[in-house]
Amino acid sequence: MELLACTFLIQADLSGSITGPSCSCNKKVTFIVCHPCQLGTHLLLPDVKSPVDDLSPQHFAADPAVSKFKVHAQTSQEFPNDPQADQEAIDSIEKDYFNGDDFDASRAELDKLPDVLELQAIDQDRSKLRGQLRAVSKKVSELVLENHPAYAAELIRVMELQQSLQTASVVCANGRRYLSNAKEDFTTASLGLLANYRKRQQLVGLLKSLKTIKTLQRTDIRLREMLEEEDYPGAIQLCLECQKAASTFRHFHCISELSSKLKDTLEMIEEALDVALSKTCNNFDTRHYEKVQTAYRLLGKTQTAMDQLNMHFASAIHNTAFTIVIGYVELCSGTEDSNFQKRQYLDLCEHISPDLFTPCLIDLCKALWEVMKSYYQTMLWHEKHDLEPTDQESGSSNVEAAFNRRYIKQKLEHGLGRIWQDVQQKVRLYVLKTDLSYFKFDEFIKVLDLLNRLIEIGEEFCGSKSEALQESIRTQSLNYFKSYHRARMDELRMFLENEGWELCPVKSSFATTQLQEFRFLRHKCNKMSPAGQTISSQSVDPEKPVRPNYGYFQKYLDVGNPFDVQIEDEETEDVLATNGYGGGRGRQNSMEEIESDSDEDVPDELKQDFIDENTGDTPSRPMYRRRKLSNKSGARLPPIITNTTLTLLRLFGKYMQMMNVLKPIAFDVMICMSKLFDYYLYAVYSFFAIDASESSGRSLGSRLRTTLKRIEDNLILLEPQFGAPPPTAEEIRSKVAHPHLSPIVDLTSAEGMHGLGERIIAVESLVFLADQFQFLQPHLEGMIPQNKKAFLQQFYSQTVGVTPELRQPVYTAVAARSIDYDQLIQLMASVRWDIKDIMSQHSTYVDQVLRDFHIFAMKLDNLSKRVPMPFVVSCCLWELCITLANTTFVEGYASAKKCTTEGRALMLLDFQQFLMKLEKLTELRPIPEREYVETYIKAYYLPEDQLETWVKDHKEYTTKQIISLVNCLPHINKRARQRIIGVIEETRR
Repeated sequence: MELLACTFLIQADLSGSITGPSCSCNKKVTFIVCHPCQLGTHLLLPDVKSPVDDLSPQHFAADPAVSKFKVHAQTSQEFPNDPQADQEAIDSIEKDYFNGDDFDASRAELDKLPDVLELQAIDQDRSKLRGQLRAVSKKVSELVLENHPAYAAELIRVMELQQSLQTASVVCANGRRYLSNAKEDFTTASLGLLANYRKRQQLVGLLKSLKTIKTLQRTDIRLREMLEEEDYPGAIQLCLECQKAASTFRHFHCISELSSKLKDTLEMIEEALDVALSKTCNNFDTRHYEKVQTAYRLLGKTQTAMDQLNMHFASAIHNTAFTIVIGYVELCSGTEDSNFQKRQYLDLCEHISPDLFTPCLIDLCKALWEVMKSYYQTMLWHEKHDLEPTDQESGSSNVEAAFNRRYIKQKLEHGLGRIWQDVQQKVRLYVLKTDLSYFKFDEFIKVLDLLNRLIEIGEEFCGSKSEALQESIRTQSLNYFKSYHRARMDELRMFLENEGWELCPVKSSFATTQLQEFRFLRHKCNKMSPAGQTISSQSVDPEKPVRPNYGYFQKYLDVGNPFDVQIEDEETEDVLATNGYGGGRGRQNSMEEIESDSDEDVPDELKQDFIDENTGDTPSRPMYRRRKLSNKSGARLPPIITNTTLTLLRLFGKYMQMMNVLKPIAFDVMICMSKLFDYYLYAVYSFFAIDASESSGRSLGSRLRTTLKRIEDNLILLEPQFGAPPPTAEEIRSKVAHPHLSPIVDLTSAEGMHGLGERIIAVESLVFLADQFQFLQPHLEGMIPQNKKAFLQQFYSQTVGVTPELRQPVYTAVAARSIDYDQLIQLMASVRWDIKDIMSQHSTYVDQVLRDFHIFAMKLDNLSKRVPMPFVVSCCLWELCITLANTTFVEGYASAKKCTTEGRALMLLDFQQFLMKLEKLTELRPIPEREYVETYIKAYYLPEDQLETWVKDHKEYTTKQIISLVNCLPHINKRARQRIIGVIEETRR
């Protein structure tokens, strides 16, 4: 029983390691390792063959424990294999058996026995313990089989280690033997030789150190030479090597002073390097800048270099502007005053005289351009060298280099705006400190062109719109333009009041763009690409903001300056005809000259289509547009213009130049251009159409009347009426005095057809001016802001578009006086219309009026030899005369007190005779107002039931004419006549 309890004291855990209890020999079992004396008693294992048996059978044969292990392993085959039952048996083992060495299994089992022993109960406990022992033995056997290959491998490694230790023991023995032999053979002479060699090596090292120290002492001279040669990388490299060498030999006393000196020398090199960096701001040199950047890279101060570079550029802008301005100030004063050096830049700008303003501005822009160009070249250099990683960078150096590249890129991009702001501020202050209102126009346009070019450079440089500079330009330009426009308005009034309205002889191929003032339009067209946009040679980076590419930094990057004064070829105007129209020659010669005039003298670019800069669209009207005037024979006539018209066209060209170079006030200039045209229109009306209503009783058209009223209210300074308040100062500044016709123009002479020649020249020159405005419309639309184009459309529709309507009131004054309509009324009044017989001969008044028309045709023909007579003018004159004659016919017929049917037939006969003879005098078809007369005559035959309707429908006749017609109708009784007259008075009231 005690033996069974001892056998059960095996401890096991579920992880696979098993430790056994203490046995009688006080040995602890780990895994299957147990004292040999108890192996057969403790474990019952299955019979397995170990691989160790094959490796070393002699070794294992001598171990009795292994033999007994095999015997007892065979006995384990007697028990069945039930893993679940075995696991339950293991789980049923009491926890006390796992307490370790302090637990006595035999005593624990004996303590469990009751006082009265029962064989059956003891047998049951014994069977339970044997089952538990069998389960534990099987578990241990499985673990042994699992770990046995590792045990065998470890045993083999221990045997190899034992063999290595035996080999090492042999090597140690041989080494000790050889060392003993060397000790016996070594002599005192050998030791002395080694000692001398050691001293020699020490002396060689000392000599090398002395030479290095001597070289270090002479380094200062070489460093200064390298700085003079601007070899900054070499100087820094040499200085750093010297510092490293000084650190190596710091144990020498003479080196401490040298280290301090090298430190001072390095600081001096950094100062010289900073000065060299500042030199790149005005004149960028690739080789020089590369040396400077390499030097800063050796110092490890690339970020500091970029900070310093931006500061140097800011200083360069200030110093450059100050130097340019003070040079011109001293030139103005004629002396070099030291007080000027102490003044601020803003104060110096006030001392620039007007005659030196433009040269100083040109030099200032040139110098500031060089600074911006240097910065642009600096960016290009870094894009090429620094902003791309190199293959040599790796690890931490690669990360640091990438950070430096990002820092440099950000600094350069940020510096663009700062550089341009400084440049813009210097130019802005310079411009605002000078009063430009007294400059000549060409000089002022030149200044605006320079500033415009500078703004374009700034936009290409950093994408800035230069609001501050544009606002200063706007302020100066408004001041200048107000004074300039006021003088031009007074000048136009003087021209109009002294204009003799004589024809200015120009070629039939004359076009507005042939004038020198419009040559900028031709140059503008030449600079346009086929698509209407500036050609860009650079690819667009989607990550960067889109900037306009004007090409300044490509064209002038290597040589030249965008502000160099370009001497333009003087273009001679060839617009005047060799001989004027008439000009002392006959009509035939002048017409031959007109017909021979061709388009060869017109530039080709003016014949091309105009392309809008902003939209790229091609409008329907061609750029080369010439107003072709022709007479009734089809010959092309030259444009009818006066000296005032030509002067006004030149003035339009100057105004458009200002709009082209000065976008901020383009709309203000456009308004002033419209005022010039308005004043010319009003002057022609007041000179030649004011007497139209007095002559014919006809009124102006509603649109023309509205336009003239607007012009009179907004632009014309009328003479104050008696008792009216005097005009205010604002009205005097904004309005122009009423023009007066020159006394040399006679509008009353019948021989001169009441000034018809002057009237034709005045009106047709105005119409020609309106045509030129129509041609300039797409250019004007491209120059003014989008939100202001409504005014332009209104101006064209309400002013330019109604200009041809002025022909009627002007020519009406001539038409009303060319035919004696009063005499015609008197002759018609003497005719008897109450005849009883049908007449075959027309009345005598028809011959008289036809004679007047024949004389009128002869006068027109004679006038056309002196003044070009466009077909539209001839038609207008004939139409007005015939209309007035027909109106007179109706008035004469309405004056008849009595009329018979035969009398009405005579009226119709007279009118038909008049029309037949009139068609031979004029080519006007159809004859105007023909139905007006015929309808009135034929109304005599209307029955009573249709007459009332006819009266209501024909309101073109006066009340007097209608009543006279009704009174003459014999087939209407008195009662019906009174009723119809009542209807007439009611409808006409």
